[in-house]
Amino acid sequence: MAYLFKKLGSVFTLFLKAVKGDTGEFTSGSINKAIFLLAIPMILEMLLESLFAVVDIYFVNKVGVDASSTVVLTEASLSILYSVAWGLSIGVTAMVARRAGEKNFAAASDIAVQAILIGSALSVLISIVGFIFPQQILKLMGASDQVARENYLFTQIMLTGNIVIVLLFINNAIFRGVGNASIAMKALLVANAINIVLDPLLILGIGPFPKLGVVGAAVATTFGRSCAVLYQFYHLFNGKSLVKIARHQFVVKMELVRNILKTSAGGMFQFIIGSCSWIFLAMIIAESGTAAVSGYGTAIRICIFTLMPAWGLANAAATLVGQNLGANQPDRAEKSVWRTAFMTFCFFAVVAVVFFSFGENLMRFFTQDEGAIEAGTLCLHILAIGYVFFAYGMIVSQAFNGAGDTRTPTYINLFIFWLLQIPLAWVLAKYFKLGPEGVYIAIAVSETVLAIVSVIVFRKGRWKLVKV
Repeated sequence: MAYLFKKLGSVFTLFLKAVKGDTGEFTSGSINKAIFLLAIPMILEMLLESLFAVVDIYFVNKVGVDASSTVVLTEASLSILYSVAWGLSIGVTAMVARRAGEKNFAAASDIAVQAILIGSALSVLISIVGFIFPQQILKLMGASDQVARENYLFTQIMLTGNIVIVLLFINNAIFRGVGNASIAMKALLVANAINIVLDPLLILGIGPFPKLGVVGAAVATTFGRSCAVLYQFYHLFNGKSLVKIARHQFVVKMELVRNILKTSAGGMFQFIIGSCSWIFLAMIIAESGTAAVSGYGTAIRICIFTLMPAWGLANAAATLVGQNLGANQPDRAEKSVWRTAFMTFCFFAVVAVVFFSFGENLMRFFTQDEGAIEAGTLCLHILAIGYVFFAYGMIVSQAFNGAGDTRTPTYINLFIFWLLQIPLAWVLAKYFKLGPEGVYIAIAVSETVLAIVSVIVFRKGRWKLVKV
């Protein structure tokens, strides 16, 4: 018993060290300890990121299915933005991690500044489109004329204020790459604390606050993320982070910009491929009515919430791969990937059991609409079947990205999502008349195949030779 308490005490001490950010060196010592120190704040970061969607949909569902379907369709349109932001963050994490492994923090700082400039420029273009055409975007995504007319302000605010989303992704990628994952976690803690407080106040109109409905969710989320970005810049400018930036560095360096875009391009296309697939799937489900869209959107948010710990582990694996390749230790990088993948596999096995056993209960917590509950429960049950395979697909894909080999997972995603998932979803939903159920089956099948293909390609080891 004394030995058990001693072990638990050691784990708790390590946990506190990870959360505080006193993580130290990742290119030597115990791999398990390195995974733990990096993964804990990254897991918490990802959980906090997904909490935005969960909190928003919980309160928006109280407004009605039209409001919740607006959120779902708007986020589907934002998926292209998320793709760009995620792609940039993948390239930034890989490059910063490689420079950190080489102990060249000045170069990592230059990468950070140029990435911020790139992200800001791209977000301005999306803001213009989102401000001018919010109703048209909602209709394009499958919303009815009434939904687009009554709820377009939500879409307008989310798209116009997209710069805070982009900067949140890029800045956290900088912190993750250099190993300061706790700062990324704390930034999202700030954002979520504000969002959780403002959501019910603005959506439901509690006390002196106006009842804004679904628009309140957009205001709360955007304001919370803005505060988080300010927190990130505080750490980047004040010199406490390993990566330090200064105002005089904000001058465009085209050679470095090209290098960042080259490394990030594969990551962007990975998510654009997946996001376009998701948009297509959402449009198929939209044909079954707002209840089906609401149920699907709620179920996907539940899935995302459970996927986030795995994304935290995947990001930890990417950082370990990048830093160890930078330190010329490819074997240690590979061992880190396999150990992280097995941990993720065990976690997903537990989640699958929970979805099978309590799927309907989870849906009832978020909505009382019986049609949405039925559609969402079916989604959770089917996706649970492929959950254990998701583990290796996620971890290995991020390992490629961490090495700077963003092309390989891009080709794999192109094949899986566009040549398998989309056609399969269409055939099952339309030809076999399965509707949304066919879409859910296509998602589970394609993610399983993705994992198998990724592992086969990863074992060949070509990712160890990539230079960034």
